[in-house]
Amino acid sequence: MSIDEEFMLEALTEAQKSYEIGEVPVGAVVVKDGEIVGRGHNLRETDKNALRHAELIAIDEACTKLGGWRLWQCDLYVTLEPCPMCTGAIINSRIKRVVFGAFDKKAGSCASVVNLFELPYNHKPELISGVMENECAELLSRFFKELREHKSKKKTF
Repeated sequence: MSIDEEFMLEALTEAQKSYEIGEVPVGAVVVKDGEIVGRGHNLRETDKNALRHAELIAIDEACTKLGGWRLWQCDLYVTLEPCPMCTGAIINSRIKRVVFGAFDKKAGSCASVVNLFELPYNHKPELISGVMENECAELLSRFFKELREHKSKKKTF
């Protein structure tokens, strides 16, 4: 197992936490020198806050732990391709490398819909896509299938 797969498993563990509380199962970890310095999983519904994405939570924790906002020596592992808001946070926090699992055809802003890293911003992280893509996508698919089934059952009563 590669180091990227090992840390993606940690991100999947975070995603599972979201899944278990009914949140879209996305998880993220920030890593510096082989050590996890930030963890996050989606909490938008729980906290009733649009900013509570896994990536933002993990970046915030890493900044707090490391004592600064520049994460230029850190890698971010996330189970789903980051959205525009999270991609902006990645650029602004100077994350060195982004590793994601599943592609997001609706909101992905590193490859799928647009690649914000290709625009002339002052920072361009290295991008690795599709790490453990099947495992990451399967968790998301299962979540949305169960959500559709639950909604369908509600309509029949």
